[in-house]
Amino acid sequence: MIETAFTPLASLGGGALIGLASVLLMLTIGRVMGATGVLAGVIAPSSWQDASWRIALLLGMVTGPTVYWLISGRMPEITVPVSTPMLLIGGFIVGIGVTYGAGCTSGHGVCGMARLSPRSIAATLTFMATTVVTVFLVRHVFAG
Repeated sequence: MIETAFTPLASLGGGALIGLASVLLMLTIGRVMGATGVLAGVIAPSSWQDASWRIALLLGMVTGPTVYWLISGRMPEITVPVSTPMLLIGGFIVGIGVTYGAGCTSGHGVCGMARLSPRSIAATLTFMATTVVTVFLVRHVFAG
C-alpha cells in the first residue's frame, strides 16, 4: 500500500513560497504563474523579453533541490511508486486536461482561485474531485 507522509511544516513552507512567488510575479510583471503556461512560453516565446522571465522561473524550479541541499545538508527524497509507462500515460492525460481546461493546477488552483475566477474555481473543483476518485480507485479498488 502506498503511504503518504504527513509533513505539515514543509507543506506550509512550500505553499507559502509558491504563493509569494505568484504574488511577486503578478506585482512585478503582471503575469500569472501557471507552470504549463510558463513552459509553453519558453518553447514558443513571443519575444526574448517574454522568454527571459520564463526561463528564470523554470531555472528556479529546477535548482530548488540544490538550495534545499545547501540548507539541510541532504537532497530531498523523491520516490515514484509507479512505472515509467504509467508516468507517461499520466503525463499525456494531464496534458489533455491542461489543454481543455485552459491551464494547469498551479495557474487555476493558486492564481485563479486567488482572483476568484469562476473558470478557475470550476477547474479546481473538477481536478480535486478527479484526484479524490483516482486515489480511492488506486488505493482501495485496484491495489486491494
